[in-house]
Amino acid sequence: MILDFKRGEDYIEVLCGATNKKYGDYVGRLKINNEGQYFITCECCPECPLVNVTLEAFEKHALREGSRRWKRNIWVHCKDEDKVPLWKTPLIKYYTHLANVANRKDSTMRKQNFHRDEFLRCTRCGKERRFHLKSRPDIKNYHDALNNKCWTCSLWPYQKITCDDDEERSNLKASRGCSRSSTCQGCSPCYCEGCIKCRFEDCNWQECRDFMLYAKP
Repeated sequence: MILDFKRGEDYIEVLCGATNKKYGDYVGRLKINNEGQYFITCECCPECPLVNVTLEAFEKHALREGSRRWKRNIWVHCKDEDKVPLWKTPLIKYYTHLANVANRKDSTMRKQNFHRDEFLRCTRCGKERRFHLKSRPDIKNYHDALNNKCWTCSLWPYQKITCDDDEERSNLKASRGCSRSSTCQGCSPCYCEGCIKCRFEDCNWQECRDFMLYAKP
Protein backbone atom coordinates (compact mmCIF):
# COMPACT_ATOMS: atom_id res chain seq x y z
CA MET A 1 0.00 0.00 0.00
CA ILE A 2 3.00 2.35 0.45
CA LEU A 3 4.55 3.75 -2.72
CA ASP A 4 8.29 3.50 -3.46
CA PHE A 5 8.68 0.67 -0.94
CA LYS A 6 12.02 -1.19 -0.93
CA ARG A 7 13.09 -4.21 1.09
CA GLY A 8 16.74 -4.97 1.90
CA GLU A 9 18.39 -7.85 3.72
CA ASP A 10 17.89 -6.34 7.18
CA TYR A 11 15.85 -3.20 6.52
CA ILE A 12 12.90 -1.64 4.69
CA GLU A 13 12.96 1.77 3.03
CA VAL A 14 10.25 4.15 1.82
CA LEU A 15 9.96 7.66 0.45
CA CYS A 16 8.91 10.11 3.15
CA GLY A 17 8.66 13.82 3.78
CA ALA A 18 7.58 16.70 5.99
CA THR A 19 5.70 19.79 4.84
CA ASN A 20 6.58 23.32 5.85
CA LYS A 21 3.77 25.81 5.25
CA LYS A 22 6.18 28.47 4.02
CA TYR A 23 8.82 26.51 2.09
CA GLY A 24 6.92 23.43 0.94
CA ASP A 25 7.88 19.76 1.13
CA TYR A 26 11.16 18.35 2.48
CA VAL A 27 11.54 14.90 0.93
CA GLY A 28 13.72 12.08 2.24
CA ARG A 29 14.08 8.32 2.50
CA LEU A 30 13.05 6.56 5.71
CA LYS A 31 14.96 3.39 6.56
CA ILE A 32 13.89 1.01 9.34
CA ASN A 33 16.31 -1.75 10.32
CA ASN A 34 15.50 -5.07 11.97
CA GLU A 35 16.30 -3.64 15.42
CA GLY A 36 13.51 -1.08 15.15
CA GLN A 37 15.77 1.92 14.54
CA TYR A 38 14.46 4.68 12.26
CA PHE A 39 16.83 6.73 10.08
CA ILE A 40 16.09 9.37 7.46
CA THR A 41 18.33 10.60 4.66
CA CYS A 42 17.12 13.96 3.40
CA GLU A 43 16.89 14.62 -0.34
CA CYS A 44 15.65 18.21 -0.23
CA CYS A 45 18.66 19.21 -2.37
CA PRO A 46 21.75 17.43 -3.75
CA GLU A 47 24.04 19.16 -1.25
CA CYS A 48 21.96 18.36 1.87
CA PRO A 49 24.27 16.96 4.60
CA LEU A 50 21.55 15.05 6.52
CA VAL A 51 22.31 11.34 6.16
CA ASN A 52 20.87 8.68 8.49
CA VAL A 53 19.54 11.20 11.01
CA THR A 54 16.78 10.71 13.56
CA LEU A 55 13.12 11.47 13.02
CA GLU A 56 13.43 14.44 15.36
CA ALA A 57 16.43 15.82 13.46
CA PHE A 58 14.59 15.57 10.13
CA GLU A 59 11.54 17.27 11.65
CA LYS A 60 13.82 20.08 12.88
CA HIS A 61 15.47 20.34 9.45
CA ALA A 62 12.05 20.88 7.90
CA LEU A 63 11.60 23.84 10.26
CA ARG A 64 9.05 22.00 12.35
CA GLU A 65 11.16 22.16 15.54
CA GLY A 66 9.16 22.63 18.68
CA SER A 67 6.12 20.60 17.67
CA ARG A 68 7.73 17.23 18.52
CA ARG A 69 4.97 15.46 16.67
CA TRP A 70 6.98 13.54 14.10
CA LYS A 71 4.35 10.78 13.95
CA ARG A 72 1.98 13.34 12.44
CA ASN A 73 4.43 15.70 10.70
CA ILE A 74 6.37 13.03 8.77
CA TRP A 75 4.36 11.39 6.02
CA VAL A 76 4.60 8.71 3.31
CA HIS A 77 2.76 8.24 0.01
CA CYS A 78 0.16 5.50 -0.25
CA LYS A 79 -1.69 4.12 -3.26
CA ASP A 80 -5.08 5.45 -2.27
CA GLU A 81 -4.01 8.56 -0.32
CA ASP A 82 -1.28 11.18 -0.57
CA LYS A 83 0.89 12.28 2.39
CA VAL A 84 -0.32 9.82 5.02
CA PRO A 85 1.11 10.51 8.53
CA LEU A 86 3.33 7.76 9.90
CA TRP A 87 0.97 7.00 12.78
CA LYS A 88 -1.69 5.91 10.26
CA THR A 89 0.58 3.43 8.47
CA PRO A 90 1.77 -0.10 9.36
CA LEU A 91 5.32 1.31 9.57
CA ILE A 92 4.68 2.63 13.06
CA LYS A 93 4.38 -0.88 14.49
CA TYR A 94 8.12 -1.42 13.92
CA TYR A 95 9.05 1.57 16.08
CA THR A 96 10.60 0.74 19.44
CA HIS A 97 11.33 3.53 21.90
CA LEU A 98 14.33 1.80 23.46
CA ALA A 99 16.08 1.24 20.12
CA ASN A 100 15.73 4.88 19.09
CA VAL A 101 16.53 6.66 22.36
CA ALA A 102 20.18 5.57 22.13
CA ASN A 103 20.34 6.95 18.60
CA ARG A 104 19.02 10.46 19.39
CA LYS A 105 22.18 12.48 18.93
CA ASP A 106 20.16 15.65 18.34
CA SER A 107 17.29 15.11 20.73
CA THR A 108 16.48 17.31 23.69
CA MET A 109 17.21 14.44 26.04
CA ARG A 110 20.77 14.14 24.74
CA LYS A 111 21.29 17.91 24.93
CA GLN A 112 20.96 17.73 28.72
CA ASN A 113 24.41 16.18 28.85
CA PHE A 114 27.00 18.95 28.93
CA HIS A 115 30.45 19.79 30.26
CA ARG A 116 30.54 21.54 33.63
CA ASP A 117 32.70 24.58 34.32
CA GLU A 118 36.29 23.87 35.34
CA PHE A 119 38.89 25.88 37.26
CA LEU A 120 42.59 26.27 36.49
CA ARG A 121 45.20 27.56 38.91
CA CYS A 122 47.66 30.26 37.85
CA THR A 123 51.26 29.08 38.08
CA ARG A 124 52.40 32.55 39.19
CA CYS A 125 49.90 33.71 41.83
CA GLY A 126 48.05 30.48 42.62
CA LYS A 127 44.58 31.95 42.02
CA GLU A 128 41.95 29.81 40.33
CA ARG A 129 40.17 31.04 37.20
CA ARG A 130 36.88 29.66 35.80
CA PHE A 131 36.57 28.16 32.31
CA HIS A 132 33.12 27.72 30.71
CA LEU A 133 32.97 24.54 28.60
CA LYS A 134 29.79 25.25 26.65
CA SER A 135 31.18 24.89 23.12
CA ARG A 136 34.06 23.14 21.38
CA PRO A 137 36.11 26.41 21.10
CA ASP A 138 35.58 26.96 24.84
CA ILE A 139 36.75 23.43 25.56
CA LYS A 140 39.75 23.92 23.28
CA ASN A 141 40.75 27.03 25.27
CA TYR A 142 40.62 25.07 28.52
CA HIS A 143 42.34 22.10 26.93
CA ASP A 144 45.27 24.21 25.74
CA ALA A 145 45.52 26.03 29.07
CA LEU A 146 45.52 22.75 30.97
CA ASN A 147 48.45 21.52 28.89
CA ASN A 148 50.39 24.75 29.37
CA LYS A 149 52.68 24.18 32.37
CA CYS A 150 53.34 27.93 32.57
CA TRP A 151 49.72 29.12 32.37
CA THR A 152 49.07 32.48 34.06
CA CYS A 153 46.10 34.77 34.65
CA SER A 154 47.11 37.01 31.73
CA LEU A 155 46.28 34.11 29.35
CA TRP A 156 42.67 33.83 30.53
CA PRO A 157 40.62 33.86 27.27
CA TYR A 158 37.50 35.77 28.36
CA GLN A 159 38.91 39.17 29.29
CA LYS A 160 42.22 40.78 30.12
CA ILE A 161 43.16 40.22 33.74
CA THR A 162 46.34 40.07 35.79
CA CYS A 163 47.39 38.30 38.93
CA ASP A 164 46.31 41.40 40.86
CA ASP A 165 42.63 40.81 40.04
CA ASP A 166 40.57 39.16 42.77
CA GLU A 167 39.86 35.47 42.65
CA GLU A 168 36.25 34.29 42.37
CA ARG A 169 34.62 33.95 45.77
CA SER A 170 34.42 30.44 47.23
CA ASN A 171 30.61 30.47 47.47
CA LEU A 172 30.40 31.21 43.73
CA LYS A 173 32.92 28.49 42.90
CA ALA A 174 30.52 25.90 44.30
CA SER A 175 28.28 26.43 41.29
CA ARG A 176 29.69 24.59 38.26
CA GLY A 177 26.78 25.04 35.85
CA CYS A 178 25.04 21.70 36.40
CA SER A 179 21.27 21.78 35.74
CA ARG A 180 20.63 19.00 38.24
CA SER A 181 22.16 20.66 41.30
CA SER A 182 23.75 24.08 41.86
CA THR A 183 26.44 22.53 44.07
CA CYS A 184 27.05 19.41 41.97
CA GLN A 185 30.61 18.07 42.14
CA GLY A 186 30.31 15.88 39.05
CA CYS A 187 27.18 13.84 38.24
CA SER A 188 26.69 11.74 35.11
CA PRO A 189 24.95 14.51 33.08
CA CYS A 190 27.73 17.07 33.61
CA TYR A 191 30.90 15.02 34.11
CA CYS A 192 32.38 13.76 30.85
CA GLU A 193 35.04 11.06 30.69
CA GLY A 194 35.77 11.80 27.05
CA CYS A 195 33.77 12.54 23.90
CA ILE A 196 34.31 13.89 20.38
CA LYS A 197 33.55 17.38 21.70
CA CYS A 198 36.37 17.45 24.26
CA ARG A 199 39.03 15.25 22.65
CA PHE A 200 41.23 16.55 19.84
CA GLU A 201 42.93 14.64 17.06
CA ASP A 202 45.99 16.92 16.87
CA CYS A 203 46.72 16.71 20.61
CA ASN A 204 49.52 14.65 22.17
CA TRP A 205 47.74 14.42 25.53
CA GLN A 206 47.36 10.75 26.51
CA GLU A 207 43.59 10.96 27.03
CA CYS A 208 43.09 12.44 23.54
CA ARG A 209 45.30 9.84 21.88
CA ASP A 210 43.54 6.96 23.66
CA PHE A 211 40.13 8.32 22.72
CA MET A 212 41.03 8.71 19.04
CA LEU A 213 42.54 5.22 18.94
CA TYR A 214 40.06 3.18 20.96
CA ALA A 215 36.73 5.01 21.19
CA LYS A 216 33.80 3.44 19.38
CA PRO A 217 32.36 5.43 16.45
